[in-house]
Amino acid sequence: MSPASSQKWQNWAGNQQATPRRVVTPRTTDEVAGAVRSAAADGLTVRMIGTGHSFTGAAVAEGALLRPTGLTAVRSVDTASGLVTVEAGLPLHAFNLVLDEHGLALANMGDIQEQTVAGALQTATHGTGRDAAGFASQVEALELVLADGSVVTCSRDERPELFDAARAGVGALGVVTAITWRTVPTFILEAREEPMNWDEVLSRLDEFEAANEHFEFYWFPHTEGCLTKRNNRVEGPAKPLSAFKGWLDDQFLSNTAFGLLQHVTHRAPGTAPFINGVSAKALGARTFSDTSYKVFTSPRTVRFKEQEYAIPREQLVPTLRDLRALFDKRDWRISFPIEVRLLPAEDAWLSMAYDRPSAFIAIHVYNRDPHEEYFEGVEELMTAVGGRPHWGKMHTRDAAYLETVYPRFNDFLALRDQLDPERRFLNPYTRQVFGA
Repeated sequence: MSPASSQKWQNWAGNQQATPRRVVTPRTTDEVAGAVRSAAADGLTVRMIGTGHSFTGAAVAEGALLRPTGLTAVRSVDTASGLVTVEAGLPLHAFNLVLDEHGLALANMGDIQEQTVAGALQTATHGTGRDAAGFASQVEALELVLADGSVVTCSRDERPELFDAARAGVGALGVVTAITWRTVPTFILEAREEPMNWDEVLSRLDEFEAANEHFEFYWFPHTEGCLTKRNNRVEGPAKPLSAFKGWLDDQFLSNTAFGLLQHVTHRAPGTAPFINGVSAKALGARTFSDTSYKVFTSPRTVRFKEQEYAIPREQLVPTLRDLRALFDKRDWRISFPIEVRLLPAEDAWLSMAYDRPSAFIAIHVYNRDPHEEYFEGVEELMTAVGGRPHWGKMHTRDAAYLETVYPRFNDFLALRDQLDPERRFLNPYTRQVFGA
């Protein structure tokens, strides 16, 4: 275990900071347990961070901050069963390479692969899918260090309530030290991206959802323009974009040029409608195929702030129309597209898609731009239809609201009372969402 030290931490977007009393880099589960016991002896709270890709204060550590960089081992790979056990701090991009080497893959992913496996899981990270759900539905077992320093494992057969609660536990029940994933044989995804008019997308949403394994779209505010994305499995061989086309689309246009446009709209917000109109019209259709994780994920170098809500699937179209109407009522000038994704029902207690097919609506602003009025207005709309905020993305909801939208919320709190009565894993964010 590395020597204790103190240093400032901040997240990727720069909107969350902390100066913990102690920073520790454990290399084994036993060292994590020792760090938890040591913190308890000194009256300190404990948080294990990931890579800082949460926009909320989920990773903020006021007492002892545990860095995950010493916990990156691949413990076992069983190609016959597809069960793969890795330690909590392994980054998703490294995990994907390991899986690919063994002819395996995750069934579904979000759109970046920079997070640690535990950080992504604990905030219920998800992608879009008709049949395949988010990370919380792809886990077979967890290893955790509890508040008393004990090490436990849980699964559907062993301590099933802890398993259902801790898969998306926001670090409030214990420190996840290892995850056993249920993977699938490697597969090729064909991506079909196509610009489309707002009215056509909304009128064909049910069709797109039924016909595609993974469907999502982006709407460019202040315009009629959308970009639809349809990903489906195909037989190989893969037909990826050329190196130049990949660089042009995913590095230069989606990051470098987009970043420059954000600088323009930051200085002159009134240009956002014009720039969005140009961007929407400049989009071209493209089709390519590649190993699944290379299609699911893409680089993101432009820093932003994000809010995302999961709403009942049947509320999607009316909510989108109400959201667009808000742009006509408010003096918003938003240069980031709005992302819409879909997910089947999940069974992890605090999954945003728990017990209901869900639609996810994500809004963003450049990280140097004010967000308060925009995020507040959209949040009011989402909560009116029983929306559940993403645990890793900005919101203002508290325990009093969350217990009204999560059927097992009070069961989660009862389990927390049992496992962590002294609130060893408390921080300002868990105090907000779960109470003190």
